[in-house]
Amino acid sequence: MAIYVALLYSIVLGSGRRVVMADLKAMAESLGFRNARTLVATGNLVFEAELQPIASIEAKLEAGFAAAFGKHVDIIVRDADTWLRLANGNPFLDGIGSEVIVRVMRQPLEPEVLVTLAKYRRGERLAVVDGDLWIDFGLKASETKMLPALTTKRLGIGTMRNWNTVRGIAQMISCDEKTYI
Repeated sequence: MAIYVALLYSIVLGSGRRVVMADLKAMAESLGFRNARTLVATGNLVFEAELQPIASIEAKLEAGFAAAFGKHVDIIVRDADTWLRLANGNPFLDGIGSEVIVRVMRQPLEPEVLVTLAKYRRGERLAVVDGDLWIDFGLKASETKMLPALTTKRLGIGTMRNWNTVRGIAQMISCDEKTYI
């Protein structure tokens, strides 16, 4: 049995409708995933399953989500070891937890993407670590010109989580598996 993390790109189903985390857990368990649990109400799911390719899990979750909720949502999956490496790879540990984010990518980004994003920078620190994009917004994420530049069209399929959420998921995994940081 392996532990996996699934991140939904969006939990908004339409005007005024959001995915309830209990319903998300039930959907995952209906697909055969076990011990499903969530962290905050933003589409973070940790569960257990037989060892299998990540792409297979993503496809099952995306199809199950569309069937259960009537909308396609991109879902990015990582196994526990990969998630813990991501958490341990934060290059901006001196940043504020809610202002440091990582865009977790389905396909790894190359460091050259930093050149593409340079014209949107207004003091943000950027780094690509193991194919995921880390950004430290400082104290003004709401005022940045960087967020609108982080599109699927420009970067590929991915979803963002702040450092507090990344740590929370790592701690959930650690309770199941091993010590974190």
